[in-house]
Amino acid sequence: MVGAVLGELDVPLSEQSSRVIAIAMRVSISLAVAVFVAAGATARGDEVYSTTITIRNHRFEPSEIHVPAGKRIVLTVVNADPLSEEFDSAALKVEKVIAGSSEGAVRLRPLDPGRYPFMGEYHADTAQGMLVAE
Repeated sequence: MVGAVLGELDVPLSEQSSRVIAIAMRVSISLAVAVFVAAGATARGDEVYSTTITIRNHRFEPSEIHVPAGKRIVLTVVNADPLSEEFDSAALKVEKVIAGSSEGAVRLRPLDPGRYPFMGEYHADTAQGMLVAE
């Protein structure tokens, strides 16, 4: 096989070894590039959808948000109120306290199509919302 690759059998063994090593390195680099290209295609398929919701006067603005089903989601919750609020959803399996006058990121798994209620636990009478995955 080495002879077929090198095309010459009367080359000294040290030179044959150097050529074999050079060929092996080229093949390894080609394989590594192919793996990175494939990984990049997979990563693009796992893109994250980002959206923002604001808590103001103990209400969510907007009260209903639409997101794509089947994608990971990062929901930025901006709390414009001076008091803390807990973003809470049993349907989304998430709880996160957002300090007053600050913001926080809520990371959600890919969701099936459907409606997912959420609320501000500290002001549940007014802070109600719905996330719609479609």
